[in-house]
Amino acid sequence: MQKLIIKTTVAMVMVFLTTSCFDLSETVYSEIPVGSFFRTEKDIIAYAGRAYVKLQPFPEEQRLWTLGELAADELVIPTKYNGEWYEQGRWDDIHKHRVQPSNKILTKSWDMVFEGVTACNEILTVLAPIEFENKDRVMAEIKVLRAFYYYWAIDYWGNIPFAITYGDKEPPEQKDRQFVYDFIIQELTDNIDALQELPTPEYYGRVTKSMAYMVLAKMYMNAQEWIGEAQYEEALAACDEVIALAAYEIEDDYFSNFAVHNEGSKENIFVIPFHPQLTDEHFYWSHLTLNSASRATFNMTGIPWDGFVLNPDFFTKYSASDIRRNSFLFGQQYDIDGNPIIIDGEPFIYTPTIANYNSRGEWEGARVAKYEYQEELSYDVTDMENDFVIFRYADVLYTKLEALHRLGRTSEFIGDTDLQKIRTRAGLAPYTVGDITDSELLDELGREFAWEGHRRQDLIRFGVFGQPWFGKPATGPNAKLFPIPQSALNTNPNLVQNPM
Repeated sequence: MQKLIIKTTVAMVMVFLTTSCFDLSETVYSEIPVGSFFRTEKDIIAYAGRAYVKLQPFPEEQRLWTLGELAADELVIPTKYNGEWYEQGRWDDIHKHRVQPSNKILTKSWDMVFEGVTACNEILTVLAPIEFENKDRVMAEIKVLRAFYYYWAIDYWGNIPFAITYGDKEPPEQKDRQFVYDFIIQELTDNIDALQELPTPEYYGRVTKSMAYMVLAKMYMNAQEWIGEAQYEEALAACDEVIALAAYEIEDDYFSNFAVHNEGSKENIFVIPFHPQLTDEHFYWSHLTLNSASRATFNMTGIPWDGFVLNPDFFTKYSASDIRRNSFLFGQQYDIDGNPIIIDGEPFIYTPTIANYNSRGEWEGARVAKYEYQEELSYDVTDMENDFVIFRYADVLYTKLEALHRLGRTSEFIGDTDLQKIRTRAGLAPYTVGDITDSELLDELGREFAWEGHRRQDLIRFGVFGQPWFGKPATGPNAKLFPIPQSALNTNPNLVQNPM
């Protein structure tokens, strides 16, 4: 019965998160008394869901997830031997940290983030004069979601346009990272107590206290890089707030967090819900990464595009006994019945290595399979319905471990049962104090959270983002921030470009 309730609730959440995608311009709120339009709390929530809709493009191939991961050392999109996936060099430029303001992926990523901010501003403006049940909680929820969009913005671009009102005729002023950092911290701390405390089906995919504390922890962990002030004690305290709720646990099965129906995960804190029809054209990693020969493995009806592969350097960070290495497909491939796939007399083998970055072979590069693929996937017909994980409990525990490591207090937490379980469920020995070094901790963060959208931030925080890796030369400190898109500069004269 509980599983049915969760599934039903997720379906309801998806309805209010997606219905507002359509005909947004048809309702002119200035011409309709808001008291007549919003009659119930359900109406309010459905309207507020528009702010969540803006999260849905995150894992697309031309949005924020790709921009960050391709600039890091996990994902690589080499040009194929036949010239496919070169696409005017836009992928190569991101990977090599030479992104230009006209880059298409950069522009669409910027638009995604600031459309999210604008949606939150509009909702808060419209709802402000209305009285309704649980108003404080709903308003706090949208304010924290707006803070989350700004968290993304200062991470990727530093000094950014800033606005917390809606309908202004003049373009927003650009504020420096310190100003926006202080705003995010204040917004989170001012609103966190009003949020839903424990995860429930009703709040699945929505902002809760744990989500807000996780954003706080991330802010504090990166404070040294972003504002020049170490705030590891504060990060530690934010993690402890989530732990104290006793609402989450480390799942026995690592991959259950990424299953087709992962809404039952007790580890996932904040996700972007997806539905194969209601949220199409958003989550389709199967098409981005798999070669067409893998259709036989997953009974796909669509033809995958064979582009996104694992950086071969990153593959070497896993030991052979690490279960998490199975997040990727490598070696001999098998059809859905378990038979070896043979193509024109040749075994179908994904090789983790890539001989030539500028001319990748057809089956070179391990392919991502971290999120379970359901059968009969076909782009824009039936896309993946796994809910995309933004934060999970393992991140809380590893953030606490890193904060204590940086404070020289690793021994205080190293024996924690849940912390040790992250390692033992991966088939590895739990850490001892002597195991924890900067390099090992960074590698472990990579292994645990591969392709979850954290890696660029981690590399910068550990001071190695400029180092060379496969297909990328050494780069300078300016690469830690992306340029502001040319389209934004053209429409807002207040903006000053980041150093390039």
